[in-house]
Amino acid sequence: MRQFRPSLNAHDISEQQWRVLRALTASDAPKSVGQLADETFLLGPSLSRMLATLEERGLISRTAGDTDARRSEIAATRLGRELVATIAPISEDRYRWIEEQVGTDELEQLYRLLDRVATLASQ
Repeated sequence: MRQFRPSLNAHDISEQQWRVLRALTASDAPKSVGQLADETFLLGPSLSRMLATLEERGLISRTAGDTDARRSEIAATRLGRELVATIAPISEDRYRWIEEQVGTDELEQLYRLLDRVATLASQ
């Protein structure tokens, strides 16, 4: 994360907040808190506090779910999407640099191992 922190810090975004914003901007459909927790590997209480902070900053919006009013649907706002669009190219550049240093094959091996560990952890 040392490669990514300067650009996140410049925009006053934590690593975990960045994961949430990236997850929300990966599709146009809003997500439930449970979906976000699964996709970002964040625990509910931490995620709830983080969502409150992101909402206060105008980076996300919450609406009542269509089928269950108790269930919030979370989406990135225009401001949140603009922030991701600003930071993402820097982040992608850092990923390219890491891939150049490690090599594509070893990086793919690392991703496979991480996926395997994530799968084991979710069982």
